[in-house]
Amino acid sequence: MRGAVLHTPGGDAKLDLRDDLVLAGPDAGEVRIRIRAAGVCHSDVSAIAGILPTSVPAVLGHEAAGEVVEVGAGVTTVAPGDHVLISFVPACRHCPDCLGGQPYLCMSGIGDAFGKAPFKYGETDVFRMAGCGAWAEETVVPESAAIKVDPDVPFDLAAMMSCGITTGVGAALNTAKVEPGSSVVVIGAGGVGLAVVQGARIAGAATIVAVDPLEAKHETALRFGATHATTPDGLAALQAELTAGRGFDYAFEAVGRSATLTAAWDATRRGGDVVLVGAGAVDDQWSVDMFSLLFLGKNVLSSMYGTADIERDTRRWTDLWRRDRLDLAGVISDRIAFEDLNDAVAALKNGTALRQVVMFDS
Repeated sequence: MRGAVLHTPGGDAKLDLRDDLVLAGPDAGEVRIRIRAAGVCHSDVSAIAGILPTSVPAVLGHEAAGEVVEVGAGVTTVAPGDHVLISFVPACRHCPDCLGGQPYLCMSGIGDAFGKAPFKYGETDVFRMAGCGAWAEETVVPESAAIKVDPDVPFDLAAMMSCGITTGVGAALNTAKVEPGSSVVVIGAGGVGLAVVQGARIAGAATIVAVDPLEAKHETALRFGATHATTPDGLAALQAELTAGRGFDYAFEAVGRSATLTAAWDATRRGGDVVLVGAGAVDDQWSVDMFSLLFLGKNVLSSMYGTADIERDTRRWTDLWRRDRLDLAGVISDRIAFEDLNDAVAALKNGTALRQVVMFDS
């Protein structure tokens, strides 16, 4: 089968687009999925660059949807023929985090994510990025990572709910709990940042500012619900104009860099919420002085996977999409072939693409 393999992470690394992969499984408790659509996400680019850790060689890709083709012993929640999206944070539903209402923190799948290599070419074992390996024609995942989707939801739109939409809309609705009439600034207008914009709009925010150095993204942000868009250089003036210098109620960092988290901190009013959404590097440190941390009263919130319960939120996003309140199709800038994956990664790196989706043959 076809699959995109990363051998050695690094800034100039290229994917090895193979057609000779063999996939084992499913084992007990696992689900084998024929991938129909898989998104190209910045987290994939970060894995290629070595910013996000992954065991190699690995089939990359973690944002995807497809059709169940086979289930292992003991699987009861899905069956062959079901349409599913893949969650890169499978929730076991019985650990302390899951039982405490935080399934997005579940670590039950971390061993398989880094230690299991179900793919092979020749005698070489191949791992799965984030326990998913979605840039392949088929993959196997734990039962808890296969989230059932209504069959009328197109596969490419379901794939958007697998990561980008859940991460971004969830950051606004679940993590920050944006209040109607409030003011919001979103730093980074990529796929996740634009999902935050949509979440803030759905929540009823009165002012939504999208910040991105690429002016070509501003029109898209306005279409998704931003009331204003600016480059980073224009943020201070716009903040003064819109908030009388006080700062925004909520500032979302959707890039994953300490410099942009500092910008979010500076843009937030006293007592406001600074929400970290982007995934950054281990060695990129952020700091704030202890006096400001206490006396400014700002809350720094981590939005891991949109603070989502993926089963519940998949239903929420589906309902919002059906009511034309959540735009899933508009997030997708290009639908590409498997052979175009290296070009798609390059386009995401240089900012010329929003969300590209690999459409596998049916």
